[in-house]
Amino acid sequence: MRRRVAAATTAALLVAAVLSACAPNAAPQPAPTAAPTEAAPAETPEPTPTEIPADDADPTCETIIPRTTAADFRSIGWAPQTEVFRAGATEVPDGILCKWSDGSATADRVQMFGWAPIEASMAEKVERELVSSGWKREEGANGEVYVTENPDWLGGRGVDGYGITYLFGDGFVKVADTKQSLVLIDWPAA
Repeated sequence: MRRRVAAATTAALLVAAVLSACAPNAAPQPAPTAAPTEAAPAETPEPTPTEIPADDADPTCETIIPRTTAADFRSIGWAPQTEVFRAGATEVPDGILCKWSDGSATADRVQMFGWAPIEASMAEKVERELVSSGWKREEGANGEVYVTENPDWLGGRGVDGYGITYLFGDGFVKVADTKQSLVLIDWPAA
């Protein structure tokens, strides 16, 4: 009887040893202790180019649209070309106009976004000039004014009959290559 108990005990110990050796998460062994060392000073990460350094920073092609949109453009090889902001023939000071594309001379796909501060008197003047040259004016539900290309000029392009569109709001003007794209312009950043 003792032999059977000894054999069973030996077998049980052997099975336990094999199973513990195959276990994926063996208990960690304590690490040897080392002499304490002086901690290196923590490094301050450099801001990435898509971060806005300050609340009063000037608008840029990277900041007037969502950072994720700018990153998406860059991921497909697009870069912005910056131009003076114009509403029709009128230059609007302190604004920015950005044309995103692959930069090739034959680029047929371009996304345009612009923003500028504007006084009410200048906004009214620009609206009148655009409308007198054939642009279409519409008022929004919240008092904002949209001035868009004449639908006859679009030649099949444009979303819902809207090509390049200006949005005149309280102290600002935005422009995009379609009315629908105006929603991407968010300056000053919230």
